[in-house]
Amino acid sequence: MPITQTEVEKIAELANLELTPEEKDSFSLQLAAIIDYIDQLNEVDTSQTKAWQQRSAGDAIISAVTRNDDAAPSLGAERALENAPDPDEGHFRVPRVIGG
Repeated sequence: MPITQTEVEKIAELANLELTPEEKDSFSLQLAAIIDYIDQLNEVDTSQTKAWQQRSAGDAIISAVTRNDDAAPSLGAERALENAPDPDEGHFRVPRVIGG
């Protein structure tokens, strides 16, 4: 199933990406290949396959999910910050990632 440039541009806009014309061409081919693969998967007969409700790696996961929700003392700001690389007045200081 071919993917148009317009569709690639819309996807890039939704993902807040700026693409070059070469990237748009490349992504349209890659997305078409992914959709073709999904179409192949849709053709697989799964009528004899049981549906899964939850995948579990064993009792450890089940017990973690079903443990009692008991109140316990909090960690505390001092202890939480003791390994922080750059704490500031009781807060985590992190690099600015938005704006400049």
